[in-house]
Amino acid sequence: MEGLYQHTNKQVHEVQSYMGRLETSDKESVHLVENEIQARIDNIFSNLERLEILSSKEPPNKRQNAKLRVDQLKYDVQHLQTALRNFQHRRYLREQQERQREELLARTFTTNGTHKKILDVANMLGLSNTVMRLIEKRAFQDKFLMLGGMAVTCVIMFLVVQYLT
Repeated sequence: MEGLYQHTNKQVHEVQSYMGRLETSDKESVHLVENEIQARIDNIFSNLERLEILSSKEPPNKRQNAKLRVDQLKYDVQHLQTALRNFQHRRYLREQQERQREELLARTFTTNGTHKKILDVANMLGLSNTVMRLIEKRAFQDKFLMLGGMAVTCVIMFLVVQYLT
């Protein structure tokens, strides 16, 4: 039992060092390192199952200590498993964000297409080109009226604040 415990404990420390290497590995080799870590964790779990069986066969005066040591190893391995899952989740989110960013950068945004679609819909509704031009001219004039009204409002607000304070 002691030999298997020492071997399993050594494997736990190796997995911890692999976890450090996982953070610094490049994108191509990260999957290989993850698979290696997962294989080692699975091997450790199988060793822990054998250690649990062996610890129950220990003499009564050593049994409590043996079970405590096995439980501590199991706790450490569960934390390593959780750390690996967290790393994989963060990597997945990061890759997903990169894909979304690339999709947004590849997308072309045009307003001319929207304007053309609006004109097509209006023509389908039976509005003539003359009416459409009048509407566009009115929208252009309304924009200037709005900007002028905003400027006048700002000037009035400035004068009110200036003379009342």
